Formats: sequence, structure tokens, C-alpha cells
Amino acid sequence: MSIRVVLADDQPLVRSGLRVIMADHGDLEVVGEAATGAEAVRLVRDTSPDIVVMDIRMPGMDGIEATRLITAGGPATTRVLVLTTFDEDDHVYGALRAGASGFAVKDMALDDILAAIRVVAAGDALIAPGVTRRLIADFVARPAVAAERVPRPVEGITEREREVLTLVGRGRSNTEIAQDLFITVATAKSHVSRLLTKLGARDRVQLVIAAYESGLVTVPR
Repeated sequence: MSIRVVLADDQPLVRSGLRVIMADHGDLEVVGEAATGAEAVRLVRDTSPDIVVMDIRMPGMDGIEATRLITAGGPATTRVLVLTTFDEDDHVYGALRAGASGFAVKDMALDDILAAIRVVAAGDALIAPGVTRRLIADFVARPAVAAERVPRPVEGITEREREVLTLVGRGRSNTEIAQDLFITVATAKSHVSRLLTKLGARDRVQLVIAAYESGLVTVPR
């Protein structure tokens, strides 16, 4: 079964490039294109895609608001992959907070972007854990953000789950968490699954954000 994709970007060349290369891959099917966030929300409602490749900077409704509406009110199976420019876009953190499941950088090779789409569509939300972690760390370390950020205590989890959440926030994989805590990979997966449930997190990206917002993971100064 193919992965059904909606492309949301105000640059026709970006959408065209992705559409053309996807046409050569039988597991990927573009079911719609949008030039604005509002169009993306309508397309998701009409087509129920597996994934939306979402630009952030679009006219009218931007990608952050569109992501929030899609993840809050769209099909539960639809995930959002943010497409951004790493060095310029200060709104990536906001998009992840809005429910995006990961991100791709516009100057990545097209094949790498396609791989990211497959990863997110499969439910493995955190693309290149260390990269996602660095992106969030870079954003929250900025003075204007740090001044506004007040730690939000994490409640209702065990001490072991707190340790696991801290490691997830540091970009550790389940295998690495198991090694660090001297537990099995299956046990690490179970802890992560319980954290997702207890914290109402959509995916692993949301756990990374929770770890930062709670102060369990801090940015070195």
C-alpha cells in the first residue's frame, strides 16, 4: 500500500520537485498540493492523507497554525513533516509544539527527504534524533525564548520514567536508553510507550519537547 502525501508549500518548484521524484517511487502517492496553510487543512479533510509535508512560511495561514489544526482536528493517522530551512526558521519549535512529528531541511537531498517521509509515515516520529534534539536545543537556547520559558513540572510518572524521558530528550534511541539504564530494549520501548500515554504526547518529538519544557534537559551555556 502506498503512502498518501499532501505537499504544502507556497513555492511551486518545491512541490514540483517532490512530486516528480515521488512519481518514480511506487510506495509514495501525492494526493494533493497546497500553496497555503488553509488549503492544506482543507486537503487533509478531503483526502485523509498519511502525511503532510508542510512548509512553515506561507501566505495567510502559516504552517504552524495549519499543523495545529490538522493534528488537533484532522484524521488521527495523518502526520505532519515540517519542511524548513535550519538556519533561518525561528518557528520550527512552534511547529513541533503544534504537533508536527519531525522535520526535513530544504537543502537535503531529495532522496533523504523521501526517506524522512517514510520514517514519519511509519510512526517513527523522531527523524535523526540528534538532529531534532539540536534543532530544539538551538531554539530554546536563544535569549528571547529562554527569558520567556518557565519550566513545566512533569507529574504522574515514575522515577524510572523520568530517567527515560531525560534520555529521550537528549536524543537517545531505545537501544541507547537500554544500554544506559541496563535494561532490555523491550523494557525501554515499554517505558517510552507509557510516557506517551501518561503525558498525552502524540509521538517521540513531543516527549523531547516535554523534557526541555520541564527542565529535565537543559541547554549547555
